[in-house]
Amino acid sequence: MSQPTIVIVGRPNVGKSTLFNRLAGYRKAIVDDEPGITRDRNFARFHWRGLDYLLIDTGGLEPEAREGLGLQVRRQIQVAMQEADLILFLVSAREGLTPLDLEIGRMLRRGVSKPIFLVINKVDAERWERESTEFLQLGFARHFLVSAEQGRGIGELLDAIGEALPRPAGEEVEEGMIRVAILGRPNVGKSSLLNRLLGEERVIVSAEPGTTRDAVDTPFRYGPRSYLLIDTAGIRRAGKIEEPYERYAVIRALKSLERADLALIVLDATSGVTAQDCRIASLAEEKGCSCLLLVNKWDLVPSSRGQEQDFGLAIRQQLRYLDYAPLLFVSALTGAGVEKVFPEVERVAQEREKRVTTSSLNRVLQEATASHQPPSWRGQPARIFYATQLGQPPPTFLIFTDRPEAIHPSYRRYLVHKLRDAFEFRGSPIRLAFRRRE
Repeated sequence: MSQPTIVIVGRPNVGKSTLFNRLAGYRKAIVDDEPGITRDRNFARFHWRGLDYLLIDTGGLEPEAREGLGLQVRRQIQVAMQEADLILFLVSAREGLTPLDLEIGRMLRRGVSKPIFLVINKVDAERWERESTEFLQLGFARHFLVSAEQGRGIGELLDAIGEALPRPAGEEVEEGMIRVAILGRPNVGKSSLLNRLLGEERVIVSAEPGTTRDAVDTPFRYGPRSYLLIDTAGIRRAGKIEEPYERYAVIRALKSLERADLALIVLDATSGVTAQDCRIASLAEEKGCSCLLLVNKWDLVPSSRGQEQDFGLAIRQQLRYLDYAPLLFVSALTGAGVEKVFPEVERVAQEREKRVTTSSLNRVLQEATASHQPPSWRGQPARIFYATQLGQPPPTFLIFTDRPEAIHPSYRRYLVHKLRDAFEFRGSPIRLAFRRRE
């Protein structure tokens, strides 16, 4: 089930990041008086009255970019609008209506058919409430007076958001079906790979990045199991969007991961692993998706002895947190290596659902703790009693201990490695939860 997406737009220093933090319920975005402090994508999930939402904070303009400000604003907003189900247009009562507010308002009225809420921020005194009436000339039917810093008016805004956005329809998924998202930077060959996997031209393929406009769900059967392939190719190219275009490819990946069990992370052999690849891969790991790394365009790499091994070592170094993910070298153009993808996907899907007996689990746990004792807490050694596997994937284990606070992240990683050595869980993250027991 895809979460409704809310995008906050507005000129610099109107309080976008403060509103983002208030709605998200915690301090995730950096807040500073300096305009343009948000330089990268920022997103969070929040829950209100039974529904989950995806919230996106857009970056403001660079303060030193004195030329072409209108063009830069347009690029930001064009990209954000494509991802939004609802737009919060934020202005500041303290600074009053500015020419940049007027320009943003014109662009929103001209090209957006989605709901737009005008949110007048920094209304933390009766004086600012009186002076906020000038913003009504922007022409938006729904407007809200809030103070993101103090929390004033936030409840009313959230209620209105819930009323404006329909409840997502439940996704019909065949029992046992595995949902596979194809992730990667724009133009790494995701759509070409999907067509090659399916053996037909299901999606448009173009050398221009961002050809695919929306996620395309394709049911597919391999062997005894049914799959749903989610093509998440990059967002539509609006004009000549450069940095914002790359930025929101990550958000598109995040939205697709909300529905995925397994992620095919596509890398470009001609450019290696980039910072954008690392962001997308980390999202998959954080979401708990099983992962398979696919190095596409391998036909464009000059063949030499040991090339795959060297390239693989470099990838493993940069994506150390996905050391459990299988790595395949493929060419969507020639088809080389593509025949190995679905057998590996099926294997990873089985590993994701694998259950281990409680006796074998605790035997491995006892051997691990005997070899490397748990850390101490305030001079008292922690004791681990026993563990059990929980029901839902990815593989998750509940471990009972007398001092959960003593279990350092490094010791968690040690236990995960021991569990993987014993049971493998190929391609799937392993989650540990610790519970106190005296």
